[in-house]
Amino acid sequence: MFTLDNLFLLLTGLTAAYLLWRFYTRWSKAKALYDVYYIMGFLVLLVSGLLLIFLGLGILSSPYVLTVASLIPLGISIGLVEQYFPQYKRAFKWFALVGFLAIAVTSIAGAELGRKISVPLFHGVAGLVIFLGPFFAKKAAKGFWMVGVGGLLIGLGGIALAFIANGAQLLFFSPAFVMAILTPLLLLMTLAFTWGFVKDIRR
Repeated sequence: MFTLDNLFLLLTGLTAAYLLWRFYTRWSKAKALYDVYYIMGFLVLLVSGLLLIFLGLGILSSPYVLTVASLIPLGISIGLVEQYFPQYKRAFKWFALVGFLAIAVTSIAGAELGRKISVPLFHGVAGLVIFLGPFFAKKAAKGFWMVGVGGLLIGLGGIALAFIANGAQLLFFSPAFVMAILTPLLLLMTLAFTWGFVKDIRR
């Protein structure tokens, strides 16, 4: 049965696919490494959205899905650092690698304490980079700040999901409320990213 959630997820997937095409087009000309990281993040978003359509929101509780989904904020944040803050790229890549491995090991191994620490920590830092980075990026295109709006949305959604997975609640983000707003939040996030990144690609 095709639901409203599935409609939001389908629109999110189509928007992500469009953005992937724009990144690939730019990469094919300049071969910039940051486009590879952007492609990784949004490709995972596209695949995750399709899985949610066909398998339902219940798969969010899977440790494997949690691990792979972490590549969305990590990929986008690495791309931003690579493109606009190259002086920090080496250190941040190591941070992202450690974060991904920590999330993977603690989630798949069922190490609850480690997962309760690693997921909010690394998702939170990646979200902050995506949120604040566009506002401090020098020589960024006009309108690139919308990427920061997308970062705010992905940060709130990701941290709220992390708290719920850990058996807690973030502010008024109850499990029922998060599930109700998750799919439209994903769409708004992707639209904000698309607006900002396309401005950057077109300059």
